[in-house]
Amino acid sequence: MWLELSRWQIALLNVLGIPAAHLLISWWVTQWPTPLVERLLRFLPIPRSEAAIHRLVGVRRWKRLLPDAAGWFGGVSKGELPAIFAKDDNGLKAFRVEAGRGEFAHWLQLAVISSFVIWTPGAGAWVIVAYAGLSNLPCLLSLRSLRLRLDKLINAKSCPDR
Repeated sequence: MWLELSRWQIALLNVLGIPAAHLLISWWVTQWPTPLVERLLRFLPIPRSEAAIHRLVGVRRWKRLLPDAAGWFGGVSKGELPAIFAKDDNGLKAFRVEAGRGEFAHWLQLAVISSFVIWTPGAGAWVIVAYAGLSNLPCLLSLRSLRLRLDKLINAKSCPDR
């Protein structure tokens, strides 16, 4: 523990800070301009081999159970591919950007919430890290799986000869 705080201060920081981190980061990422998200997605490539991990953990079976708060902040719900997006490559690419926004939000939430170990002592720090992982990793797997599928659709529409 890097900061010395009372138990009440630690509890208050964690009880208020964790939900605030989820909400504020989600809101902030929905404000990012599309060109920025497109550029940043280049730093989060998804190797095709990752699809095997998605199949192994059964992402398609449980992804519907995950909450999707994108609509709360003016983003696009990723629960199903809206018909408007499926019409052409631009719609699919826009949906891919929305999935990327979600991915960035969850990576940032994972990092920020994990940093709460700075003031959380002992076993509580492990609980914080476990919570950060359990609340974000399933969403990251689902969003990365979605991006892979969208990439496949975009490539198929771009190259109909295949």
